[in-house]
Amino acid sequence: MKYAGMSATTAAARTAATLLTLALLAGALLAGCASQPTVTAPPRAAQAPQQSPQQATGPQAAQPQPETAPAQAEAAPAPATVPADETVRVALLLPLSGKAASLGEAMQQAAQMALFDTADSHFQLLIRDTKSTPEGALAAAQDALAAGATLLIGPVYGVDAKAVAPAAGTVPVLSFSNDATVADTHAPAGGTWVLGFQPQDQVARVVSYAASRGLTRLALLAPVGSNGDMVEQAMRDAAAKAGADVTRAARYQPTQKDVSDTIKRLSNFEQRHAQMAAARETAAAAKEGGKDGKPMAAVEDLSFQAILIAEGGQRLKEVAPLLPFFDIDPGPVRFLGTGQWDEPGIGREPALVGGWYASAAPDARQGFEKRFNDVYGQRPPRLATLAYDATALAAVLAKGHKAYVRENLTDPNGFAGIDGVFRLLPTGQVERGLSVLEVTKTGVTVVDPAPTSFTPVTAPAPSPNTGS
Repeated sequence: MKYAGMSATTAAARTAATLLTLALLAGALLAGCASQPTVTAPPRAAQAPQQSPQQATGPQAAQPQPETAPAQAEAAPAPATVPADETVRVALLLPLSGKAASLGEAMQQAAQMALFDTADSHFQLLIRDTKSTPEGALAAAQDALAAGATLLIGPVYGVDAKAVAPAAGTVPVLSFSNDATVADTHAPAGGTWVLGFQPQDQVARVVSYAASRGLTRLALLAPVGSNGDMVEQAMRDAAAKAGADVTRAARYQPTQKDVSDTIKRLSNFEQRHAQMAAARETAAAAKEGGKDGKPMAAVEDLSFQAILIAEGGQRLKEVAPLLPFFDIDPGPVRFLGTGQWDEPGIGREPALVGGWYASAAPDARQGFEKRFNDVYGQRPPRLATLAYDATALAAVLAKGHKAYVRENLTDPNGFAGIDGVFRLLPTGQVERGLSVLEVTKTGVTVVDPAPTSFTPVTAPAPSPNTGS
């Protein structure tokens, strides 16, 4: 039983008047940052044209199909609401000064786009500078709470989110961190969610797809450390669920400049080359003795059909060419990756062409990136979509007069945003619908589209022995 989701595709075109209005509005926001501004959405007359659900630009609550809605839904208590004329204040906690100021500014700009696209006049965004430190994040959160914020969006880093959480109390925190240990929803109200892109879902998605294509013997190449541990555990769990097996796993120190020895062990390079040398000698001896047709000595096959490379950026470009050099060729062996592969120009590394990785559907994000560039004159950083989607989620709930309580935030139908469908789980984690992309020489192509809806979580059937 599935719920129908709302499309996340961003409108392909915007009128010049809309872009000008947004640019002026963004400029006003930036000018006021130093004075801790309270930003209200522009008048409705200045809003971008209203769009059909298929063209929605911000997160929209995905609606269940009437024929598949659970029977018990009608008996559920009404969600917490706010009066229609009440002003809703939401804080955006970003590093607008300090070492991460450029990232914070871009994320603020993305949030401003969401405010313009989705909010009404009763929604106010309180911009607060975390100063790129945990102490600054705590002070920013306290100031925002004193100003009446009922939801905290941000901060960016896990250490900052951990500093904010105790002060938030019953006010929910939607952090941009990808540190799973930040998630905390043990208290009856409030709680901290982790919106950042985490490898677990990405690994599960690409492993499941690889297994569905007959690649059931898998290997892992990953750095030592908590992230590598997380990837390995997620890979083993996903493989077991998909009927696959992780036959080899090779780990190396993150500071290790040359990983050649690690890859040689992974491919049994020395042993296989010794076997090949023996095979050539046997063939040569047979030819000299005039014995045709004598079978060559066997050469051991690799024990895996696909390998997951848990790297990104420059490190990925350094590691990938070593694999075919040591007999792990991208023809017979499929290379797999995580969202770390999701960067421009990845196909310029020949070894990665044909590789698969899981990430958000690129179409909507490309539209967002074009709009961002049109308005601000630069390409947005990858995390900018998180700021857009979180702000739009808050604005959409406020527009529906829904309070920021757990039953509303964790709507099992989820929301559709720039990065595809997503839903906040009761555990503090975020589940995302991901595409599987294949690397080409000129970019990427979707080989398995992202889902547009979620299967609702159902409670287990009561035991016949309980009498209930």
